[in-house]
Amino acid sequence: MVKKELIRRSPLRGLEKSLKQPLQKGEIAVVASPKGIGKTGCLVHIATDSLLQEKQVIHVSFSTRTDHIISWYEDIFKEVARKLSSAMEVHDEIIRRRVIMSFNQEGIKTPQIIRSLTAMIREGNFRADLIIVDGYDFSLSTPEDLRLIKEFAKDVGVTIWFSATVKPENEKIWNRDIPPSLKPFEGLIDVLITLGESEGNILIRLVKDRDSYPRKDLSVRLDPKTLMIVEEKK
Repeated sequence: MVKKELIRRSPLRGLEKSLKQPLQKGEIAVVASPKGIGKTGCLVHIATDSLLQEKQVIHVSFSTRTDHIISWYEDIFKEVARKLSSAMEVHDEIIRRRVIMSFNQEGIKTPQIIRSLTAMIREGNFRADLIIVDGYDFSLSTPEDLRLIKEFAKDVGVTIWFSATVKPENEKIWNRDIPPSLKPFEGLIDVLITLGESEGNILIRLVKDRDSYPRKDLSVRLDPKTLMIVEEKK
């Protein structure tokens, strides 16, 4: 299968169709779930789909290690590229369009993060289209921090996907509502998706889509083995 056809058939097209419109420059989307459900795999799949479309991606990790992030990209690409002709050539191409940056959230302020990203984009001549922010702790953040990030996204013309870990015992994440820990940021989040386990499946629920609150299960889900986005079983 050629790359163009692989992109057209991607389950990510189903995710995009579930939204009023695909995420636009300057917009912020959040994938929220308890720890270990599959947020990183979901975000890496979204990033890989963008890379296949010849877009440039910055992956920001707030983990102490980045080697597992690289492993995620390798594993997701292997799954995506099973039916792809010239897979290794495409693999080498997308690596050149991806940058991984690591920060310690407790040791750095939001303006410093923004300056580093701006320097990579403008001075490093890496014109990113998408920024993935993985491992960000919203409990260490404020709405003002997210407002600054949103302004930055508009300024440089990128879309941003965040992961958000919530505690299942007090967040009631699977109740079709905004998780309490994300309530202070609600007005700044354009799209909010939650992940939750149900009868051996990982369901994807659209909680917020700009000014509407669909609170509905989507026609795509996460594969519990690969943690990739797949079409819902009929």
